[in-house]
Amino acid sequence: MSKWAVEIWNLEMVTLKKLFLASWFAGSSTLLPDFVSEDLTNKKVVFIPTAGGYEMPDEDRAGLDFFNEKDKEALEQLGMVVEVLEVSTASFKEVKKSIVNADCLFVCGGSTFFLMQELKRKGADNLIVQHIEQGKLYMGTSAGSLLLQKQIVVADVETHDFAPELKGDCSGLGYLDFCMYVHYGGNFWGNDDESIAKYYSGLNCQTLADNQAVTVKGDQVEIVTAPENSVPSLEVE
Repeated sequence: MSKWAVEIWNLEMVTLKKLFLASWFAGSSTLLPDFVSEDLTNKKVVFIPTAGGYEMPDEDRAGLDFFNEKDKEALEQLGMVVEVLEVSTASFKEVKKSIVNADCLFVCGGSTFFLMQELKRKGADNLIVQHIEQGKLYMGTSAGSLLLQKQIVVADVETHDFAPELKGDCSGLGYLDFCMYVHYGGNFWGNDDESIAKYYSGLNCQTLADNQAVTVKGDQVEIVTAPENSVPSLEVE
């Protein structure tokens, strides 16, 4: 193989990104097979629930656990083999082994602040970037999707006390040149339109309902939408 061929191949590897960034993965997971155009059966997906590792009221914990469990079920229904990795309590060796050996990564919702702090603390942020640059599939839901922005939050939003190690650094992994407003239509953050007007005025912002996702394949970015009845009921059976 010539030097030029090697350089071209390396360039393709760098640009061949595969990102599936959902508001709530369980509500848009049926769109994933068409996006990846391959059989997902027995693919190993490392499931990272770290964004929910901070202290919160029991009611909030139960709600987040419900969302994460539905995402995990959606992955398993696609035939994928799920391995849970709690970055905040795992050693660097364990984190590296899991991420390097993963076919796919899935990063859950919760606090984007706490998530980024723990990823940086364990060096997992760089491992995730390496995973993406190798052309492996990255999936996110809520905070796990916002992680891919240039900034994990918009201006005038302060970091929380449970992520002091960020020291005000709110930079994300930098794969998106626009902001995402997740859970649109659910009024999770109060009145959605008021929140958007307050925090996203003048910014390039894409709203995502819980049956939608941003997909990135190479340099091609799309918004995909599943039927509204794809979103699981919030009522606990």
